[in-house]
Amino acid sequence: MYTATATTTIAAASGYNGSGIDGNVYRDVVDAAHGAPSWLDSLVSAFSTYGLVLFAVLMLFGWWQARAQDAQQAVKALAAPVLTVIAFAVSTVLKQAVHENRPCQSLHVITLEACPQPGDWSFPSNHATLAAAAAVALWFVSTRLGAVATGIALAMAASRVWVGAHYPHDALAGLAVGGVVALPLALLLSRRTQELAGLFSRTRLRLLITS
Repeated sequence: MYTATATTTIAAASGYNGSGIDGNVYRDVVDAAHGAPSWLDSLVSAFSTYGLVLFAVLMLFGWWQARAQDAQQAVKALAAPVLTVIAFAVSTVLKQAVHENRPCQSLHVITLEACPQPGDWSFPSNHATLAAAAAVALWFVSTRLGAVATGIALAMAASRVWVGAHYPHDALAGLAVGGVVALPLALLLSRRTQELAGLFSRTRLRLLITS
């Protein structure tokens, strides 16, 4: 279940070492994963890998509901994946700017998730960024969906540390980036939904906002 990376590959990493921030906490989490039941590790690993699909499902469900009820809410639902992609782009730029090595490379630990190759940077967590941005966007579509998505986002961030892919500060930064990017954009969009709904209604795209 656990995968180690060749020492020569780890040594080839040349980015920033973030272990001084919360490396001890990271080790404690990885040790806990080592001692956990195999079914739990398998469940967390599967969620960490595929859990982002849940946000796509929530967005689709939110759009389908909004389309049948209110054109302006449908516009917000259509914007949710766009806001999420924008947050992901910002996270990717930050990764390339910071160049923080993965903790499995810096600390030479064996983790649930295979240790990425050098150059696959750690800060911030893209998974956490995507999850947080999706959750924020969904709050503007439906408070119920937003609440559910927030719980999933927090679980996603925690799972990335559990499987050894990120330090805790990477996951927290990812949540922050997703929220900081998506929230102002969602607020701006909410002031323009009437105009956007009008634009949609005058084109063939009106089917996207009305049933």
